[in-house]
Amino acid sequence: MQSLKDQRGVLLDTFKRVRANTESLAAPLSAEDQCIQSMPDVSPTKWHRAHTTWFWETFLLKARQPDYTEFDAEFCFLFNSYYEQVGARHPRHERGFLSRPSCEEVGQYRAHVDAAVAAFFDSATDEAIAAATPILRLGFAHEEQHQELLLMDIKHVLSMNPCSPRAYPFEGAPQAEIAGDVQFLPFEGGLVEIGHAGDGFSFDNETPRHKVWLEPFSLADQPVTNGDYQAFIDDGGYSTATLWLSDGWAKISDAGWTAPLYWRRHDDAWLEFTLHGDVPLDPGAPVCHLSYYEAQAFAEWAGARLPGEAEWEQASKAAAPEGRFMVPGQSAQPGPSPAGEGLKQMFGGVWEWTRSDYAPYPGFRPPQGAVGEYNGKFMSGQNVLRGGSCATPSGHVRATYRNFFPPDARWAYSGLRLARDI
Repeated sequence: MQSLKDQRGVLLDTFKRVRANTESLAAPLSAEDQCIQSMPDVSPTKWHRAHTTWFWETFLLKARQPDYTEFDAEFCFLFNSYYEQVGARHPRHERGFLSRPSCEEVGQYRAHVDAAVAAFFDSATDEAIAAATPILRLGFAHEEQHQELLLMDIKHVLSMNPCSPRAYPFEGAPQAEIAGDVQFLPFEGGLVEIGHAGDGFSFDNETPRHKVWLEPFSLADQPVTNGDYQAFIDDGGYSTATLWLSDGWAKISDAGWTAPLYWRRHDDAWLEFTLHGDVPLDPGAPVCHLSYYEAQAFAEWAGARLPGEAEWEQASKAAAPEGRFMVPGQSAQPGPSPAGEGLKQMFGGVWEWTRSDYAPYPGFRPPQGAVGEYNGKFMSGQNVLRGGSCATPSGHVRATYRNFFPPDARWAYSGLRLARDI
């Protein structure tokens, strides 16, 4: 069991590591890169750096340090995301208009808050550190979420540049034997328990733990690949209305979608835009940047379906927790599933769409105060994804982790794994 002194040291070291990782992701990006907002859902890199700093300032320093001096009083308005109880905020779709404060000033803001947090650790009593531990852990997870968002967003920003610039170097994919044809693995079903339990950190939407009845089902041992999805395209998947949900068919018709986001046809071959520029499409890698609508249509075409999130979580107990996760300073790109028995790439690689609506678990109540706005108020009109991606920081996800996006979202690192009824 850790002593209070050791716990203090671990928390401070984690804070420094998480904050440094954000800066590592931003370091190769120019000031011009960091200011662009390419669509309403995308936030500029500079904004992510400032907002994560605002979180620490608002929920730790201003809440627990009466003598704390704000870096700039206007930043609360500029960099609050959606916390109504904290106060008014700058509109999300206008974040790209914020040419000021500069990237340099945001860096100074980060340094100011980092120094104040370090001073808090130096001066706070053991009781104060213990009382602050829940918000510290939430702050770590919050900034790690924004690290993935930063990668998602800058990828979209750079994809709009006709020169297809690279953000990060590509260090080369690890060499390993590749998995063979997909296999469907059976699961008995029955009365199971899902949701987080224990003393470790979780988000509020992962609780409370509760029972769910599952009918017998089978789950593919690996995610759907680019090669699989290309076959769907070649077979007229985007022009066959019977494969699509009504809203999905309307979306692809209005938007003119004919392939996943970032796929680009060049002569007779497909290229894929990545954080290291355009590269030839890897047929063995998991298909990525799909909407829920596209994932559902592919599953229909394949004679299968998407798993429910309870099925996914129950099956994941038989999977190794290792996977391809984000490495600061390198390109985030999913790779082929490795050879071997059992479920592959359940964690890392790509987020996997489920057919489950993002809804509260039985007995769920959001926490009191502004931090209660973190998850609960978004439980409408979205679908759950599981497993993490190549842009997710290592150690960030759990089997119970619930990500969520609207069904038409494609800029996340989202793919799918097929399920079938038995």
